Amino acid sequence: MIEIDNLVKYYGDKKAVDHLTFTVKEGEILGFLGPNGAGKSTTMNILTGYLSATSGRVRVGGHDILEEPKEVKKQIGYLPEHPPLYFDMTVTEYLKFMCDLKGIEKKLRKAHIAEIMQVVKIDHVSGRLIRNLSKGYKQRVGLAQALIGNPPVLVLDEPTVGLDPSQIIEIRRLIRRLRKQHTIILSSHILPEIQATCDRIAIISNGKIVALGTPEALAESAAGAGYFSLVFDGPAPLVTQRLNQISAITRITVQKEGKIGQLAIVTEKGKDVRREIFQVMADNKWPILEFRSKNPTLEDIFLQATTAGYEMEVEE
Repeated sequence: MIEIDNLVKYYGDKKAVDHLTFTVKEGEILGFLGPNGAGKSTTMNILTGYLSATSGRVRVGGHDILEEPKEVKKQIGYLPEHPPLYFDMTVTEYLKFMCDLKGIEKKLRKAHIAEIMQVVKIDHVSGRLIRNLSKGYKQRVGLAQALIGNPPVLVLDEPTVGLDPSQIIEIRRLIRRLRKQHTIILSSHILPEIQATCDRIAIISNGKIVALGTPEALAESAAGAGYFSLVFDGPAPLVTQRLNQISAITRITVQKEGKIGQLAIVTEKGKDVRREIFQVMADNKWPILEFRSKNPTLEDIFLQATTAGYEMEVEE
């Protein structure tokens, strides 16, 4: 459904997107992740026609964005991080306006808007001014505008940003329901949301894809490294400093400070550092309360993939 081939984008002398290549299958939800400045938003803006690429090719539903830009835009519904809402309009007025912009036939609009409002569960606020809606309902209205015209592709950029936990769960359920009729690219910094929702995950860093595959495949690729949880009685900053002197430890994340501390520790592939960790803790009289290995989380995979100089396997 979506083909991105050798995509490059420069801003002056800065290369924001560096020969990016990946595809999204019909009916799939692809999680699109990357640290700030990685080129993620630039890629989505090129895909949706808001920016032009320096070079490379983008095809959506068989249409090339350079040769048939209008056809590509018809294929895509876009929810940017900050939805393009008009606060002085009611929900119904806004969606009618979006129908005008997208060229929906007038005789079809009333039924089309009613159907979309029911799908995203905003029909009971249809007559309210958008400015008076909660953050969660504003996000739903933004999603409704992306659905106008029933585009086969949805590009959702941070759809749950600023929402409370219950609202996040509601939007997540809605996205899952939409997959039956739409191919979806979902960008989010909430990693459990990506893991719970997406079929495959693409991680971008410095404009390049550094990891691509199913959550299970990425976890298997990362599993060669050692992942440990250490709970101890001692000062977390000092413990971290001492353990960082072990050469095979690649990253330590402080998860809890106080009298009882907790660290997440990542080691090089094939290196067993358990004896060295025990020795450091014993030498400094820091009692170990719990020390166990663990499976890599999506956060572990993300941090590992975006570490400078590190390469994870990318599916062919």
